[in-house]
Amino acid sequence: MSSPEKSKDDKKEDKIPGESSPRTSGSSDSTAGMSMEHLRRYLAEKLGFYDDDDAVTEDETEKVKVLDEVTVDGIINYIKNKNCKNIITMAGAGISTSAGIPDFRSPGTGLYHNLKKYNLPNPQAIFELDFFQDNPRPFFELAKELYPGSFKPTVCHYFIKMLVDKGYLLRHYTQNIDTLERVAGIPDDKLVEAHGTFHTGHCLQCRKEYTQEWMKERIFKDDIPICESCPGVVKPDIVFFGENLPNKFHKSLLVDFGKCDLLIILGSSLAVQPFASLVDRVPSNIPRLLINREKAGHRTGIMAMLGVGGGLDFDSKDNTRDVLWLGECDEGCQLLADKLGWGDELKELCKKEHDRIDKVKDDETDETTASKKEVDASKVPKL
Repeated sequence: MSSPEKSKDDKKEDKIPGESSPRTSGSSDSTAGMSMEHLRRYLAEKLGFYDDDDAVTEDETEKVKVLDEVTVDGIINYIKNKNCKNIITMAGAGISTSAGIPDFRSPGTGLYHNLKKYNLPNPQAIFELDFFQDNPRPFFELAKELYPGSFKPTVCHYFIKMLVDKGYLLRHYTQNIDTLERVAGIPDDKLVEAHGTFHTGHCLQCRKEYTQEWMKERIFKDDIPICESCPGVVKPDIVFFGENLPNKFHKSLLVDFGKCDLLIILGSSLAVQPFASLVDRVPSNIPRLLINREKAGHRTGIMAMLGVGGGLDFDSKDNTRDVLWLGECDEGCQLLADKLGWGDELKELCKKEHDRIDKVKDDETDETTASKKEVDASKVPKL
């Protein structure tokens, strides 16, 4: 970050915060002897984050205690004591990996690692609109491999569904395009698909809308979906690089985050904007829980030392609201359910729904087999 041009006052000798006289010419370190609080203030002044008019004592800057303890148990006690009814969940690819859907960035197994066979100029090109318009086939070949309907929702998806059913969930924001939230039964009014969805598609030329079933039929025949009204390619309504996020995303976040009484982040690297910045939209007295394989979205470096900037604040001695649970999302959600007294109910819900999905698939297979037999029988010449 470049520094602004110094004013005349700035060109005078620097004063050490907390001292009345300027530093002597023999001093080579203007921060010598400072307390940590004074050092923070000094650096904040230099970076333009500090205003003398807003100066307060260290006691006054102490953060309000949000959780009794900064642990999962602290979160559970908070949910029970506060009777939370406006929980917001944010989800990334990590909630779907146990369903068999690869995430994007894991070394060796991530989606980007496995795209070499498509001969792309770079892995991200498969989700770039310009490349898609020039050559849509690699995207549709990938879509066939990952198409919604081939996978079952996870424990994590059904935990979110339980939050809906029990009246705890205000909204679920997801980066995922696999539609597993919809399969799990999370209703549309509770769902914000920040990066779009396969649920619908539109012609890139005339904007005619098509259903997921219409697109799937063509994709599984290895055909590029072409509009029935013009020669345009029909693209699923997922957000490619360079495209705007859905209007529902922008409208919902303006309403939701001021009401939020608990934020739960699940399986997201918090590396993609503007989704990652949503963690900073909840009020400063609202707890935030990250369930993920690794620490993500946390403040680091000089911003953490100054107590400024966005992100989660796991490591600060003043942290009273940000909780990190490291591990698989399914395990973390089952742990939450167990501690809330919903553990057996969640296990039963998963089993019942997976059995139902298997039965639907078996029925569809039987219908397809019967239909094929009828077609084959019709081809047999009559004697």
